[in-house]
Amino acid sequence: MSPFRLVYGKACHLSVKVEHKAYWDVKECNSGLGGAKIERKLQLVELECLRLEAYENSRLYKEKVKAVHDKYIKRREFTAGDQVLLYNSRLSLMPGKLRSRWDGPYVVEKVESYGVVHLSHPSSPTFFKVNGHRLKLYHGVKMKNNKELEIYLLKDPAREED
Repeated sequence: MSPFRLVYGKACHLSVKVEHKAYWDVKECNSGLGGAKIERKLQLVELECLRLEAYENSRLYKEKVKAVHDKYIKRREFTAGDQVLLYNSRLSLMPGKLRSRWDGPYVVEKVESYGVVHLSHPSSPTFFKVNGHRLKLYHGVKMKNNKELEIYLLKDPAREED
């Protein structure tokens, strides 16, 4: 097979003299195919070793980056009955200066492994699952009924000055 055909995939039509010289050159180049085969196999084995080493280095790098990232994550533990606020990530699409990014309060119904938390809203009986990293404890005033709320508003020192 001529070098032209190896490169371009089709035969080259040359004059007889040039074609004859090209045939002898190809024959001369292909005389040591046994050594070339061994050398090519060694190159392929070396390439495979380099690929495996690169894969191993990539895996080690990912583990180190994950360890650094996990070190800065705050561990939050919730128990059933806690009141929490849920981070609203959709506000980044339509930001507002005075809008809070936290919705709630929601009540924690159940905590599962790997940070999965079941939440329910006091006004609806259904619950939904969220990632525990999107939650924070709600430290608001816990009122049982409207009568306590009225008493709280009446005792407010800001209202007494009016």
